[in-house]
Amino acid sequence: MALDEALLDWHSKGMIPPTIRFYGWNPATLSVGYFQKVEKEINLAKVKEYGLGFVRRPTGGRGVLHDQELTYSVIVSEEHPEMPESVTEAYRIISAGILEGFKYVGLDAYFAIPRTDDEKQALKNPRSAVCFDAPSWYELVVEGRKVAGSAQTRQKGVILQHGSIILDIDEDMLFDLFLYSSDRVRERMQRNFKNKAIAINALKKTAISLDEAKAAFKRGFEKGLNIKLEPYTLTEEEEASVQEIASSRYERDEWNYRK
Repeated sequence: MALDEALLDWHSKGMIPPTIRFYGWNPATLSVGYFQKVEKEINLAKVKEYGLGFVRRPTGGRGVLHDQELTYSVIVSEEHPEMPESVTEAYRIISAGILEGFKYVGLDAYFAIPRTDDEKQALKNPRSAVCFDAPSWYELVVEGRKVAGSAQTRQKGVILQHGSIILDIDEDMLFDLFLYSSDRVRERMQRNFKNKAIAINALKKTAISLDEAKAAFKRGFEKGLNIKLEPYTLTEEEEASVQEIASSRYERDEWNYRK
């Protein structure tokens, strides 16, 4: 999270070009959205029991278990000629890269577009603290089920969009991490979840690895956004700046548990 924030800051100052980053998590980590209320929604005892990391994102949205997944982030100026002013339209442009990535792993993904008034209202008032419980505007679905979840923030004139591309998922562990009004509610939500979300490898005869996913989605972003990606390695000074952000914010309980 600190590196995503640093990339946003550096891009706002013109120090780096628009950037796409792929990463993973060690240990597996539960991230919560910027506005989520931890005490009301998260089972912190289970987070600890499973040995998970815990962090609050700078972006909105709901809880995400980052485990067997490819995580991506896109950092680009709001003034970029290809970026629409509308948040949902910017999602559409950026997510075109994810869409092409799914094609490269052999899946026929398409954009989720809420059509009815009920569907649009549900997005404004989500009933679940679990991110993958329902698709939002222009998120990716395969066979009607969500396969990627994304969140976005805009700061200093820069768009940061990051999200999860799930390779495999432990649904029991995922649902252990949230609080429910009753066991019956949890059972119903977990049952419904199976109809709403699915991991890539549950849709494929041959599982793909993290490295294979990274290569596919790199190609996907290049095709979907009509760009050519060049590798970038942080300098020692940049690494130190990232660590400073981490220690002053994302590693502190005051940040992670504050809501």
